[in-house]
Amino acid sequence: MTSWIRSLAQAQRPQAGATDPAFGMERGPRRVTGFTDAVFAITSTLLVLDIRLPNGTENLDRGLLTLWPSYLAYAVTFLLIGQTWVNHHIMFDHIRSVDRLLLLLNTLMLMIGAFLPFAASVLAQAFRTGQGERPATVFYGVTFMLGAIVFNLIWQYARHDHRLLGRTIDPEGARVISRRLLPAPFWIALGTGLGIVVPLLGVLVIASLIPFYWLSIPGENRSRRQRGSTGDRGQARE
Repeated sequence: MTSWIRSLAQAQRPQAGATDPAFGMERGPRRVTGFTDAVFAITSTLLVLDIRLPNGTENLDRGLLTLWPSYLAYAVTFLLIGQTWVNHHIMFDHIRSVDRLLLLLNTLMLMIGAFLPFAASVLAQAFRTGQGERPATVFYGVTFMLGAIVFNLIWQYARHDHRLLGRTIDPEGARVISRRLLPAPFWIALGTGLGIVVPLLGVLVIASLIPFYWLSIPGENRSRRQRGSTGDRGQARE
């Protein structure tokens, strides 16, 4: 992944005499975050449409209980989308500009994210009927894993040579965020693999990402500006 990011970043640098980089001019990230917020909001809302009323009102309590796979798929997927949205904001708090390749990577991430309601529906249906739980769990896990890979690519590309990052973060702070984001694809892959053997366990392992990625990131706020102000205070004391 690192070598691929390096080659893309090198291709992005303008050649001698060229006025624009290979992947287009850079622009502010505001419209990217606005569009991303909208897609995440719509995707999260669509999840509830898969929870349908049981047939009739006789034995309603039992009918509602039988919908537990839909509740599980809804809760896990909604919270995973939510923590992805939060970490996306953390990334873009430090990304000062975007180019065409970063826009493409973000679009691919949103394309995968918009597919999650279908993957959650497949998972819920398989557990409700008791048929196809293993392929449904793998399908669900692979969808999330692809999203996590692209999510990591966005940050790795943006932070390479600190080219697209602002003064809100220094290289060490950028590495801290990288270390927090990197385990996600492997964690999801583990849950997907376990899902082949025990489907419900696989889903729970994937769901265990939720509390980890809602935690704050120690060291994220290390910035050049903070270091400069600290140094200025030290000189003033001397």
